[in-house]
Amino acid sequence: MFSHIMVGTNDIERSKRFYDAVLGVLGVGAPVRNAAKTGHQRLFYRHEGTTFCVSQPINNEPASPANGGTIGFRCTSPEQVRRFHDVAVASGGMSVEDPPGPREAKADALHLAYVRDPDGNKLCALYRPA
Repeated sequence: MFSHIMVGTNDIERSKRFYDAVLGVLGVGAPVRNAAKTGHQRLFYRHEGTTFCVSQPINNEPASPANGGTIGFRCTSPEQVRRFHDVAVASGGMSVEDPPGPREAKADALHLAYVRDPDGNKLCALYRPA
């Protein structure tokens, strides 16, 4: 359904350090760096047919997170959910909501972790058992 997701940043180098570390947990490689016609810097992280982008806002307004918005990243295990969370926090992010882990006391429960990136964008790491 989606071709890409883009978030804004007020510090492209800080965002690159953060997302290189966090998305590296998911096996995502280095981003393609691009400059818009306006000169604004953008990072394109490509992985398994999808693209996650980080950009300086081309309207020259400060970047701000979407109120109520969350970007979810699929994980392959509960351990990867925990690692995503821990790497995000160690890389300048902030843990939000409940601690990482299962959301129900069932064997097939979802495992979730929520963090905010350094610009305040809300991210979710999610593992759903088969």
